[in-house]
Amino acid sequence: MSEKIILTGDRPTGRLHIGHYVGSLRRRVELQNAGDYKRMFVFIADAQALTDNVDNPEKVRQNLVEVALDYLACGLDPEKVTIFVQSQIPELCELAFYFMNMVTVSRLQRNPTVKTEIQMRGFEQSIPVGFFTYPISQAADITAFHANVIPVGEDQKPMIEQATEIVRRFNNIYGETLTEPKIMLPDNAACLRLPGTDGKAKMSKSLGNCIYLSDSAKEVKKKVNSMYTDPEHIHIEQPGHLEGNTVFTYLDAFVTDDDFAAFLPEYACLDELKAHYTRGGLGDGTCKKLLLNVLNARLEPIRQRREEWQKDIPAVYEILRKGSEAAREVAANTLADVRRAMRINYFEDAEYIKQQAAKFK
Repeated sequence: MSEKIILTGDRPTGRLHIGHYVGSLRRRVELQNAGDYKRMFVFIADAQALTDNVDNPEKVRQNLVEVALDYLACGLDPEKVTIFVQSQIPELCELAFYFMNMVTVSRLQRNPTVKTEIQMRGFEQSIPVGFFTYPISQAADITAFHANVIPVGEDQKPMIEQATEIVRRFNNIYGETLTEPKIMLPDNAACLRLPGTDGKAKMSKSLGNCIYLSDSAKEVKKKVNSMYTDPEHIHIEQPGHLEGNTVFTYLDAFVTDDDFAAFLPEYACLDELKAHYTRGGLGDGTCKKLLLNVLNARLEPIRQRREEWQKDIPAVYEILRKGSEAAREVAANTLADVRRAMRINYFEDAEYIKQQAAKFK
């Protein structure tokens, strides 16, 4: 891929947590700093968030700035990355409307991510149409910017596959106009889907099992100490199990050999710690203390940057405003190409108007 155009984003339904960080945020900052891309877009998906919060718009409104603060605190640089607000780009709605004609209801019903999200929200009998068509909306978000690299978590894989299907069908009907996206998953398998602190399959704001990027050191300590480990590991001398052990899943996602040198020098690496735990003689408290130290080492710079940005909230909104203006310009150009390809650019096609005039003479 000669010129990477990167796009990714988050719903503003709450502050971002460490699952977002290892799943996508950390990679975004790495990509930004590597500079190996033509352009990078990161957006706050407020319009999509309203599809299942239609009766609580204030929740979305209040969390817009929370997500923006988390972005900036993690190190996203508005000089290098275009940060924008989804609802401020009306061209996305028009693109999604055209794409709706290219997807069947049964295809949407088969989308694993949609099925899971519907079950999580109890929408089985009354699914909002906007929520149901989320994959189509996401395809519009991606194609509007000709994004070809989408760094997301594993749960978004079916969404990228469906966006690719839409692009291929559009290009097949109307000619090569849109760009096919490619998913970029985290390198670390433990980061693909970080479980909640309670051991549940997914860290979720609604389940209350998150460690937020903006949590204080005291809050992180409380959450780590209450984390799910191995229910059969009652006594230290007993062998412990790694599978389903949330503490070790988090260590897989965050810890490095340097962390052992700094916080637990008795061990050279995580493999040594795992070996000791599985043969017995190592308590959960030692493992949790290591995790706590590692998490706070990662989160402290984020907390400090967030505190600085919180001192100038108008500046944060100005970043979003400028980013949205820049993003809209790109989306408008794409929409113009789409209209041209679909032959609905009636008023700019002077030659066609002449042909029609001659036809009726």
